[in-house]
Amino acid sequence: TFHDGTKKEISADKRMTMFSFSNGDVKQIMSGQRVIYYYADAQTIHTAYPHGLEVLQFPNNQIDTFYIFFSTEKYYPDGTQEIVFPDHTIKCLYSDALMKAFFPNGTVVKEGKHGDKRHKLVVFSDGQMEIHPAQLRRREYLDGTVKTVFCNARQETKYSTGWFQIKEE
Repeated sequence: TFHDGTKKEISADKRMTMFSFSNGDVKQIMSGQRVIYYYADAQTIHTAYPHGLEVLQFPNNQIDTFYIFFSTEKYYPDGTQEIVFPDHTIKCLYSDALMKAFFPNGTVVKEGKHGDKRHKLVVFSDGQMEIHPAQLRRREYLDGTVKTVFCNARQETKYSTGWFQIKEE
């Protein structure tokens, strides 16, 4: 026990060292140099692995009969960040500015930079695709129909039969 109230405990097999701080925080150093830090005020767990991966777990105040739901953030040594939300949506941010989101219903959203503009691609669980470049939004249906909506509200629909429809504002 230290003069500031911090307590240090070493397990009998010397594979874990635990520090208990006066503010309620707890730091555990495990064998293999994995460090787990619990922030009492924020109820957040930060785990640092020796190879550089860092994982943060945040409570979001959703309580189930058996456990509290957490959102999790992972930071990889290559700069990639992965966020897992309580609804099981996963969002990945890559060092090259690419973002991918995976939703529980199977929808995948990819967003990235193409030149100096943002570009988004949505792939729905049924196979339909929606493309969002800078000046328009295009949806490709499974039957081959393609609907394009331009920023000036003009709509073009090209049907798989070859028929073409244009709607102006």
